[in-house]
Amino acid sequence: MNTVAGARAFIDTHVHFWDLKHPELTYGWLAPDAIHPILGNIDPIKSVRFDSTALWAEARFTGLAGAVHVQAAVGTPDPVVETAWLSELAATSPVPFLIVASQDLTATDVEAQLDRHRAYPLVRGIRDFGTGDFLVDPAFDAGVGLLAEREMMLDLDCAWQDMGKARELAGRHEDVVIVLEHIGYPRDTTDPDYFAGWREGISTLAQAPNVYCKISGLGMNRAGWTIEGLRPWVEHCIEQFGPGRCLFGTNWPVDRLWASYGDYVDAFETLIAGYSADEQQAMLIDNARAVYRWPAG
Repeated sequence: MNTVAGARAFIDTHVHFWDLKHPELTYGWLAPDAIHPILGNIDPIKSVRFDSTALWAEARFTGLAGAVHVQAAVGTPDPVVETAWLSELAATSPVPFLIVASQDLTATDVEAQLDRHRAYPLVRGIRDFGTGDFLVDPAFDAGVGLLAEREMMLDLDCAWQDMGKARELAGRHEDVVIVLEHIGYPRDTTDPDYFAGWREGISTLAQAPNVYCKISGLGMNRAGWTIEGLRPWVEHCIEQFGPGRCLFGTNWPVDRLWASYGDYVDAFETLIAGYSADEQQAMLIDNARAVYRWPAG
């Protein structure tokens, strides 16, 4: 896709689309009376529908060349319904996107479900909002083991306290590409002790060569954020994973609660300005192309 003259092309590796009028899809977190368990009141983003046309309207002057949709429907009995809807949406989308689908890796019919997802050409991997101590659950472990043979990756929601377990999971499945979401989704961005624990967790997880770090969700729990406030978090991720294993994402439209789309793009470009041109290119677009196996052309 062509981008605006002067804007650097990038792939946004974390966006969410939804349609609350869809007869089969469930979005409990977007219900009128729902309060997000971590973010609190998210009413300002609760539109009836947010799709790739809406994303393009906000991002078309920023250099956006493609996106990765990550599971938005939660609790839908058949998770493949979301994949089917997204595939239909992609056919007329103004911006190309790929799909990280929703899937319970502990489901008794997980192999059949994965094969149904994989039948849709845009699917590249899955996200499973595991519950409890899922990273050491044998059923979850077995589900992760099914991904590599299907050329599917894992988008991982993991707090820093569990990154040691995630490192062990990655070691047991070295043939599976794992992407840490939202730099570990920090719950507290002001406590020095929390930051120290998070740093240690990131350093531990980065030891696994098959794990990548998605520098996304930078606005969450950071009302009034500044570039300098983000710097120590972003710099530590890049130092530990290296420019070759870092990706950029916005978590759109959730992070609209705290800034505009262009603000996040500008902030990330400012934070990586000290790296070489090739390293910047890798973090903005090349790594995303490789991890999510972007189609040629």
